[in-house]
Amino acid sequence: MGRIASTSTLPQVITIINLQTSLANMRKIPAAVVLAFFAAAVGVLAQPVPSAVFSDPPPDKAFPAEMDVAAILSHGSTMHGVLYVASGAGPHPTLLLMHGFPGNEQNLDLAQSVRRAGWNVLTFHYRGSWGSEGAFSFVHALEDADSAIVFLRDPANARQYRIDPARIAVAGHSMGGLMAAHVGANDKAIIAVALISAWNIGGEAAALRSASDRAQEVKSFAESMESLAGCTPASLVAEAIAHQTEWNFVTYADALATRPLLMFARLVCKLMIVITWGTSDDGNAPDSQALTAAVFKAGGNAITEVHFPTDHPYSDHRIALQVAFIRWLETLAAAKP
Repeated sequence: MGRIASTSTLPQVITIINLQTSLANMRKIPAAVVLAFFAAAVGVLAQPVPSAVFSDPPPDKAFPAEMDVAAILSHGSTMHGVLYVASGAGPHPTLLLMHGFPGNEQNLDLAQSVRRAGWNVLTFHYRGSWGSEGAFSFVHALEDADSAIVFLRDPANARQYRIDPARIAVAGHSMGGLMAAHVGANDKAIIAVALISAWNIGGEAAALRSASDRAQEVKSFAESMESLAGCTPASLVAEAIAHQTEWNFVTYADALATRPLLMFARLVCKLMIVITWGTSDDGNAPDSQALTAAVFKAGGNAITEVHFPTDHPYSDHRIALQVAFIRWLETLAAAKP
């Protein structure tokens, strides 16, 4: 974000801190900011781990937790979905959790923790992916995300699965992060949006300035096609280039500024304190930081940033991911009208 911001001007911008920082870096920062850094670090570390991460809730014999197969209709094709229903009579707030490209990491451990926290969770496979009917494309994936929201709001489904249709949040990892941002920007009834190392497809496509760049992108896409049908690496790259402006999620800032926004990014940083110094080696953090800055500039003050030094699927930070996510959900519950 390029500057040190006073903690008093960013009341809801919270950063999980990588404490591996050097004395030399500290000397470059005003004393008041250093004190604020350590205060934030102590506060983060002092918070108890939410019980939903490690403990099952008491069973409810009348309204038990359950897992149901969800057949989600999207533009004439049926998508494979799974709905994790929370225990209790409800109606429950519900999270739409979307995987990336192609979706090898589905974050189902996160889904289970979210359910233990009292939320329903819907996961699904986009058309043309992992056996869902139809052809895969980015356009279809965006449509499929909207179709999943329609499924959750359907009155019959809401009754059957104890869904509160007025309390739906969206989250997505990697490509799913763009889907979540797009849904949140275009659907004002979504109560909150969470992006986990979101892939800014439009921003990346805009950087493909030469034939060599585009050829390299096609080669990169070819490494992730094993579960996708009805598309080719070249067709997906061409689609991304054609929609580069509308699929740049930084441009969604004005629309997202009205709701709580959770941003996860993978960073290897020297110091983090509302602002971050460092580089990302999964390529997604700069766009996430740009979105955070744009949302704040647009008047959004319910932004939570979380940074972990890990790989793109958060392989060695799965528990940390769940802890941060559940804490964020707890803030949404506290803010319920």
